[in-house]
Amino acid sequence: MNAPRILVIRNDKLGDFMLAWPALALLKRSLPQATLSVLVPRYTRELAVICPWVDAVLTDPDDLDQVSREHFDAVLTLFSTSRIGWQVFKGRIPLRMAPATKLAQFFYNHRVVQRRSRSEKPEYVYNLELAQALLQRLGAEPLEHGAPYWPLPAEQVSRQRTLLAQKLGLDPDKPWFFVHCGSGGSANNLSVAQYAALVSAIHQRCAARFRPVHWVFTCGPGEEAKAEELQLRCAQAQGVVYRSTEGLSAFALSLSAAQLFIAGSTGPLHVAGALDVPTVGFFPAKRSATSLRWRPCNGPGRTLAFSPDARSDQPDDMGAMDMGQCAVAVLDWYQGLAS
Repeated sequence: MNAPRILVIRNDKLGDFMLAWPALALLKRSLPQATLSVLVPRYTRELAVICPWVDAVLTDPDDLDQVSREHFDAVLTLFSTSRIGWQVFKGRIPLRMAPATKLAQFFYNHRVVQRRSRSEKPEYVYNLELAQALLQRLGAEPLEHGAPYWPLPAEQVSRQRTLLAQKLGLDPDKPWFFVHCGSGGSANNLSVAQYAALVSAIHQRCAARFRPVHWVFTCGPGEEAKAEELQLRCAQAQGVVYRSTEGLSAFALSLSAAQLFIAGSTGPLHVAGALDVPTVGFFPAKRSATSLRWRPCNGPGRTLAFSPDARSDQPDDMGAMDMGQCAVAVLDWYQGLAS
């Protein structure tokens, strides 16, 4: 089967979809003649349209009926529900693959045992394993791609920096550190006060040991108040608030302009990771949400993670972390990257 029609399904949150990009890259690199479609929710459609590994985009639930009409040769569901499982079964797709979990697995004729609930590997690695299993079934040799999983030409990154410099009044000769204090709510996050303490501590140390940086406080719809509060709390850093006003894809592309991206376990962190912008993430220590399981898909050494003490009675207590110690670790790590 030299040019199969493949459907990949990841129809939940932004971060989950971004962690599917390594699997999409593997499939497209290994089967360049294949037509690779994705089924995503309306929210992430914009990013799916500009994903370099994707040929066509179906939207859930608007285009579900097309699953039957597109005559796909194979479907890979990275996270299945009974609703989606029934749809692909009804569509009579010959090769149907998904993780061997929950009742939804019985709608698939090829299942991969992963034990994701143990959180022993990053989510994107679990996705890569599923893509490798699909390639094996299709008789294709897996050809790894490697980070960045959202590669952008240098001139496109430069253009993003020029646009943001003009829009936000930033000096292009200074490093730009982005902080996203909002959260989709799927994992506990730092408080605004903690982010402010972290920013202030890093800013002071940069002035003393490094050089001044620009701070950009990003926010999506409904997150403006948090970003503005962060700006007020660290007035000394003179950060600017950057709102997402031109759509998700434009906002995501603009993150390529950052030299450092700091956030909790949320979608924009994983966008930055796919772009291979150095990322600093804050994660709870409970097994389903650990920094290992939800590691951004940066290249080796380009992401740094912090979590509460997993041995404590409250591994979800993000307030227990010392922001001063985190600031020292962030700056030491960042200077190591730059050297």
